[in-house]
Amino acid sequence: MSDSVVMKKKEAGPVQLIVTLFAISAICAVLLGLVNNITMGPIEVATQAKTQAAMEAVLPADSYTEVAYTGGDPLVTKVYQAGDAGYVVQVAPSGFGGVLDIMVGVNTDGTCSGVSIISHSETSGLGANATKEDFRSQFVGKSNVAVTKDGGEIAALTGATITSRAVCSGVNAAITAVGTLG
Repeated sequence: MSDSVVMKKKEAGPVQLIVTLFAISAICAVLLGLVNNITMGPIEVATQAKTQAAMEAVLPADSYTEVAYTGGDPLVTKVYQAGDAGYVVQVAPSGFGGVLDIMVGVNTDGTCSGVSIISHSETSGLGANATKEDFRSQFVGKSNVAVTKDGGEIAALTGATITSRAVCSGVNAAITAVGTLG
């Protein structure tokens, strides 16, 4: 008869499990930090290019100079003077899916010259349609906007009234902000 030896595997203790989990977490954190450092510059350049393109789309000018805005409206994030043409205002109203980053051109007569949506997280096929030209063109030439459900002239996007109202509030905030600049 042969004697068989049964080897029992030693189980890891709680200290070994904690050390292993800490090591894995530390490695992941270092890798994420490296990726962040590598991608930070290109993301910033792309964001600036997109912002510049949005400014040129809503109110073409030779140069855009950032103006200090002290009006206190939390929707207004930045204001730029677009030469003698007027102002370009960056606003951030809350839509259905989150904050919309919108650039609004305001002529010297206080009317909207154009709207460009820089970024959003709205529902595809519904609120995301706010980026389409047929919706955005409704704002041109207006000085006070609201959707038709609220007694205004802006036809709301089908199934996306919250997004439509958010764009309207952003445009109104931009026009009001320019009015406070004098």
